[in-house]
Amino acid sequence: MARVLVLYKTPADGAAFDRYYFETHVPIAKKIPGLRKYEVSQGPVGTPAGLSNVHLVATLHFDDLTAVQHAFSSAEGRAAAKDVQKFATGGVEMLLFESREI
Repeated sequence: MARVLVLYKTPADGAAFDRYYFETHVPIAKKIPGLRKYEVSQGPVGTPAGLSNVHLVATLHFDDLTAVQHAFSSAEGRAAAKDVQKFATGGVEMLLFESREI
């Protein structure tokens, strides 16, 4: 399996971010081809030292990194990436990786 980990930093307006993210962005992102599972954090995102500067974490599951590349080069993937610019006022970081169970 491969994962796309999206770290949305604390936005200017958390309530507006949440509303847009769940009402508009999630339906767009769920159309990305090859997406197997879509998870988001619930509640505050912390660190061992306390609160972090991350507002929300999204984890997208794909079969492998090739599937991720195809997904984000598709029209649906490009639309989702473009949409992020509309609401992620605090910035965003994306990490792509293969995973294995141990």
